[in-house]
Amino acid sequence: VQLVESGGDLVQPGGSLRLSCAASGFTFTSYRMSWYRQAPGKERELVATITSSASRTDYAESVKGRFTISRDNAKNTVYLQMNSLKPEDTAVYYCNARLISIYWGQGTQVTVSS
Repeated sequence: VQLVESGGDLVQPGGSLRLSCAASGFTFTSYRMSWYRQAPGKERELVATITSSASRTDYAESVKGRFTISRDNAKNTVYLQMNSLKPEDTAVYYCNARLISIYWGQGTQVTVSS
């Protein structure tokens, strides 16, 4: 089982980034997928979730209207489009797959700073 995140970078406030998470080794189309983040000295928090069929998405209040989660089941990939980034969005972003088992990626660093 692998979840490989990519797309993290240093970006200025107000900028945009698109994170990707490529999945392999399990039945991606059956799993609910989520993005979490963890800032230094803080607990890991849920950012966004998408159901297996992409029929429903949910977001943390802090990112609503700025972030969009999506998935491409043909490519076994989940995305997080992040717009209007703020310094408080700085964190390591983790991909998560959940059904009966739970899988995590290794994380990708997002830094929002001028």
